[in-house]
Amino acid sequence: MPITVKDMLEAAHAAVPRIGRDEAEALIAEGALVLDVRDAPEIAMTGLIAGAHHVSRGMLEFRADPATAFQDSEFRHDRPVVIYCASGGRAALAGKVLRDMGYERVYNLGGLKDWAEAGGKVDHPIDHGM
Repeated sequence: MPITVKDMLEAAHAAVPRIGRDEAEALIAEGALVLDVRDAPEIAMTGLIAGAHHVSRGMLEFRADPATAFQDSEFRHDRPVVIYCASGGRAALAGKVLRDMGYERVYNLGGLKDWAEAGGKVDHPIDHGM
């Protein structure tokens, strides 16, 4: 039987703990990589968590693997990773991929809206009308 998105999300949620703002801030104070896996147009519209690093979900595996030419030095196996997207689904799937790639301390923060509503700082996009 083929796997469904529901199946993938269930596995991802089981493998990657969901955390809130307070837990995320503690990890950030420890030096965690805060990772935004949304697409660039979403970030242009809504901004991103202050200090977050952007890698679109489609490039994650290439950026996180030190054996590729696209590897991003922000990814280190000894560094916690706090991932978010718009609502938490892509963050969960991205977290599961990182866990499968050997990253042990990976957490799903959920969506940018959750962070902002909890009082987390957001860097807003540039006003293109100016």
